[in-house]
Amino acid sequence: MLSEKNICILLKIWLLLVVISSCNSITSNNEIIIATAANMQPAIAEISNSFSKKSGIECKVVVSSSGKLTAQIKEGAPYNVFISANRKYPQEIYNNKLGLIIPKIYGYGKLVLWSAIDSITPSTSILINSNIKHIAVANPKTAPYGAAAIESLKQYNLYDAIESKLVFGESISQTNQFITSKSASIGFTALSVVLDKKMENVGKWVAIDTTAYSPIAQSIIVIKQNAKENKNATAFYKYLFSKEGQEIIKKYGYSVNE
Repeated sequence: MLSEKNICILLKIWLLLVVISSCNSITSNNEIIIATAANMQPAIAEISNSFSKKSGIECKVVVSSSGKLTAQIKEGAPYNVFISANRKYPQEIYNNKLGLIIPKIYGYGKLVLWSAIDSITPSTSILINSNIKHIAVANPKTAPYGAAAIESLKQYNLYDAIESKLVFGESISQTNQFITSKSASIGFTALSVVLDKKMENVGKWVAIDTTAYSPIAQSIIVIKQNAKENKNATAFYKYLFSKEGQEIIKKYGYSVNE
């Protein structure tokens, strides 16, 4: 038989567990999950941190290629916001009646050619050089920056000559790993990546002329979830389009609609 003292101790433990459970419940109800294309990872890290400080809403960020994130959303992934590297995928989400609001363009990305090897000065003409063994490109089937890279190679009449050198990453993130690890001599990535402070002293890069590929118009959509999550996700959406949010986007090399 439990003594009165032991009963009091058990009651205190029970109350403590109730409080902890309540706190966890509050935290889980006051956060959103942001699915973002890999090229936007540095910018979204800064935007989400700033948003969380102002709103008290925590942001969890999931990074992958736009195509893979789209497939996950269609399969029921519990994302609240989808930040894509193009307009096609958010529109696909909206057409499938999974979006809360119509997709909107938040910025226009730019393509660069980047090498972490000191002896290489990036240029499109160097790609046919025999010393360039591997050229990293994001999978053009799922990553808009990969599609833009292939388009630019064809525009410069280089694709057929260097096709055998191409190595494909699942997303810009993996493509960047090929470049920074020097597994690839050179590669195509987003301007936002090389403007990230973590990468400012890594190798050399050159911007690809924007006339060589179709505009990389990137858009965002809020995914339908429960009322609380929709409210928090919409708050993030509005912050992204605020003056402060747009300034951060421009900081990472994107152009925006003024």
